Amino acid sequence: MPRKAQTESLADSHAAPGGAAAVDRALTLLCAFQQGDTALSLAELASRTQLYKSTALRLLASLEHARLIQKLEDGRYGLGSEVARLNAVYAASFSLDRVVLPVMRALVAATRESAAYHVVQGDARLCLYRVDSPHPIRDHIKAGDVLPLNRGTGGRVLMAFGPRRATGLTVKDKNLYARIREQGYCSAMGDRLAGVAGISAPVFKADGSLAAALTLTMPAERYDERHVQKVLEAARKLSGQV
Repeated sequence: MPRKAQTESLADSHAAPGGAAAVDRALTLLCAFQQGDTALSLAELASRTQLYKSTALRLLASLEHARLIQKLEDGRYGLGSEVARLNAVYAASFSLDRVVLPVMRALVAATRESAAYHVVQGDARLCLYRVDSPHPIRDHIKAGDVLPLNRGTGGRVLMAFGPRRATGLTVKDKNLYARIREQGYCSAMGDRLAGVAGISAPVFKADGSLAAALTLTMPAERYDERHVQKVLEAARKLSGQV
């Protein structure tokens, strides 16, 4: 009988409900490749996935047959040509609104407040997407509006996590942005507009760089601290997909 692993592999500890264990394990080998990796040895792959080398070898043979992995002359493994083909297919079919809007609609349904998705545009921020609260009393920002980077929670998050965060700032602003980075979000009342509260969290690209700020806005009297966690969860759901 095969010996039982002393430590669960990543695939076993994060198995897909109703999925196939062998597929889960093979996918962890693909996911073991990180930004900057050109090739990995069998030992490195086994270490990163917590798979036995013998198990990893069998799975690598199948991945190599499918051209998802290629074995190099020095014995190490790199990603195969099929990965590039699938990436091209994905890039051609990718639609940002099909990824972002469902998450925003779910956030609005859960909070009954307005959600917006802001990106940096020059020295300002652009509201790329907006889903309105069902409440008649709300702020009236719409998609396409250009807003300041240095006011409002969306702008604060873009400044705190973006490449401009260390340039031309006062000591007060530097301390503010450091606190936002430490807690992972920004919440404020009346920062851009009196009587309006906001909660914003960063959305990151797959390479870890900042993509956008996801923002929930509401009248100050309807501010609810419990919404912070919902915004964070929605931003994490979008991160790596945009």
